[in-house]
Amino acid sequence: MSPEEKQLQLLGLALRASRLITGEEMTIRSIQKNEAKLVLVASDASKNTKEKMINKCQFYKIPISTEHTSDEISQAVGKSRSICAFTDKGFAESYYKLKGTRKI
Repeated sequence: MSPEEKQLQLLGLALRASRLITGEEMTIRSIQKNEAKLVLVASDASKNTKEKMINKCQFYKIPISTEHTSDEISQAVGKSRSICAFTDKGFAESYYKLKGTRKI
């Protein structure tokens, strides 16, 4: 199983553990409340949506990832979504560990 597949499985696990927020409005609220530890935006989301989320994350200093498509994210969480956020630092760090990059 590839690291990308494991990352997507981690989304489902975090959702079942109530440590994943899905949807644009809920994610923005979690960013503003400083609850989001890592935000995922689909690579095929609209330009305006991506720009809006990137600006929010930069302002609140929250890491963001845009490597998965909305179909991949939707399948992982079982709902049609293109934006979600980990609210648990452990899950966010595990996601980055699977990616093979820096820690949060």
